[in-house]
Amino acid sequence: MPDHMRSYLDFEKPVAELDAKVEELRALAAGGSDIGEEISSIEEKSAQALKDLYASLTPWQKTQVARHPQRPHCIDYIDALITEFTPLAGDRKFGEDAALMGGFGRFRGESICVLGQEKGATTETRLKHHFGMARPEGYRKAVRLMEMADRFGLPVLSLVDTAGAYPGIGAEERGQAEAIARSTDACLSLGVPNVAVIIGEGGSGGAIAIATANRVLMLEHAIYSVISPEAASSILWRDGTKAQEAATSMKITAQDLARFGVIDSILKEPPGGAHRDPAAVIATTGDAIAQALNDLRNLDRDMIRKARRQKFLDIGRKLV
Repeated sequence: MPDHMRSYLDFEKPVAELDAKVEELRALAAGGSDIGEEISSIEEKSAQALKDLYASLTPWQKTQVARHPQRPHCIDYIDALITEFTPLAGDRKFGEDAALMGGFGRFRGESICVLGQEKGATTETRLKHHFGMARPEGYRKAVRLMEMADRFGLPVLSLVDTAGAYPGIGAEERGQAEAIARSTDACLSLGVPNVAVIIGEGGSGGAIAIATANRVLMLEHAIYSVISPEAASSILWRDGTKAQEAATSMKITAQDLARFGVIDSILKEPPGGAHRDPAAVIATTGDAIAQALNDLRNLDRDMIRKARRQKFLDIGRKLV
């Protein structure tokens, strides 16, 4: 992505200034100035500054990276990794929920069921997908598709990226908590392998409803928590400005969660986050998904269920 189209986070200001200088010099070079060496020098400084910055991100900074508007979303992973994808709509009870996408396709030649929250990339698509915050009908659709996948012996892939389930009155009236619980139960009941990838935000029950999987993978700068730092700050300190402190206390980073055994592996991101090189991140994620499915290939239905159940019972019992 060209630097002039890139959105920078607040803590990336030093890098933004260096990149802006590079753009200015490139404009001069286009006019005939011989400054190629100076441009290369500043580009190297920018790359090193970015690398140093991302080597020691705080939990709050990782939260900002996980929410970056240019970060690849569910639909980007589906477009790159899944061929012959056929989306299915509706829960057969109330209606369609575009926040939670689902359907069937092929992953590296093998049939697969895919679920995922889509946040949208423009104002129009964000409104269409409800900013990735699913309503009850979204989770009931997920249950319908998981049961279909189980019936036909197809593995399930979940791409998790949500701030949480939609908390509106209508959603509550239609049984949001019950829908999330049934979706979580459907994950646990599957006799086929399921793999979940936290690609951005893994927020609360809205995430766990499709992430109760045999293997839970997580991108290096994604976050996964029972509540957002802002909401935790408001509840614990009655002060929404303490979100940074809450993020640190909550242990929401991939590194912390791997240590507690909540996730199984961390997928590397390029310096600057997944949005700096989406193709590379998606390719890395595809390889990790393939490895996870291959590890589960020879297990029978009972073994798959028992292994998944034990995985979640073991969370927090010992530090990895």
